[in-house]
Amino acid sequence: MDLSLGDDLRSFVDASPSPGHAAAEIARRLTAGGFRELAERDVWELTPGDAVFTVRGASVVAVRVGSDPVAEAGLRIIGAHTDSPTFRVRPRHDLRQAGYKLVGVEPYGGGLWHTWLDRELTVAGRLALRGGSTVLAKLPGAPLRLPSLAIHLDRSVREGLTLDPQRHLQPVWGSELSTEPGLLEALASAAGVSAADVVGHDLVLADTQPAARAGADGSWVAAPRLDDLACCHSGLTAMLRVSAETPRHTQVLVCNDHEEVGSGSASGARGSFLEDVVSRLADGPQGFARTIAASKLISADMAHAVHPTRPERHEPSHQPVLGGGPVLKLNANQAYATDAVSGGWFTERCQDAGVPVQHFVSRADLPCGSTIGPLTATRLGLSTVDVGAPQLAMHSARELCSALDVPHMVAAFTTCLQHG
Repeated sequence: MDLSLGDDLRSFVDASPSPGHAAAEIARRLTAGGFRELAERDVWELTPGDAVFTVRGASVVAVRVGSDPVAEAGLRIIGAHTDSPTFRVRPRHDLRQAGYKLVGVEPYGGGLWHTWLDRELTVAGRLALRGGSTVLAKLPGAPLRLPSLAIHLDRSVREGLTLDPQRHLQPVWGSELSTEPGLLEALASAAGVSAADVVGHDLVLADTQPAARAGADGSWVAAPRLDDLACCHSGLTAMLRVSAETPRHTQVLVCNDHEEVGSGSASGARGSFLEDVVSRLADGPQGFARTIAASKLISADMAHAVHPTRPERHEPSHQPVLGGGPVLKLNANQAYATDAVSGGWFTERCQDAGVPVQHFVSRADLPCGSTIGPLTATRLGLSTVDVGAPQLAMHSARELCSALDVPHMVAAFTTCLQHG
């Protein structure tokens, strides 16, 4: 049982405590794999075989140019997202209450917030500096915590825990008597810059417990932010592992920020980032339209595995399991973009790769979430299939997937990138 790709996923997650850090780790690995970074303000002059990437905020698009014109061969695109449910640090975050120092935060996305209680937390993200530059920062150690209220002080918790995010989910990080520097001062020091030069920030809370092997045989991965760093990792690994021979199709990896809050930003899937990159590859409006018509998008976002003690919450005939391979996601109301053609194409590619395929359909009486798939398909008109690796505890502070599904996903994505 080869768990090496699962171990590499753990390293990737540990290096990515914030979307900005995730984008930087993707960029680092692309660079190590021979990709060259280009700025959006640059003039791009690309030839077959070129491998490049560009970064917008905490989003990354990587391109390997194929041998055939994109208007004829099209693009093979893998899309995932760099963000996960967390708490975002507010501008005026220095709070004092009951003799404690607290950090003012607000929920980001739809997390299972009770799972953040009594965990060792830190702050990580991007600092904006005078002159327009940015730097990534992370507080060392585990300085923050969201302490539970003792049961002796609230017996009603036995009937159900209710958390008011404004009052109950503001992390404590010290005593009012402490003479330690403030949050931004500590982050600036950790980043090696002057706090006086910090003019803005995009900061989030992060669990400090490293990703770990789990399960009786160690074949599971327990980690924060698997949704959707696991799919970012699989797509990135596939992009780096495809044949060195120049492919016929141009291959693209897009990892967007802000999926968990609706993707409505310049770097989100509702924004123009992917479209702007594709327009640089195509020859004018006609070429762009022909390119889109010849292209395929694999929207990669984690999928729900059947729960061991709550199987009734799943559609009885569609119950993906950990280690069972990629999950093809379908929804009659278009929460997922999979249709007969795109789903059939992905199934064929998995058969080519010798990879099993599972299916997810939500119960008719339970609405499901969505992905960047329908958003990107709507914006660009791309043929799209929604897939993901199965996981448990989605949107928890600590999630669970199988290391066995990592090579399944990588093999499927590699075949999708290489074939028509």
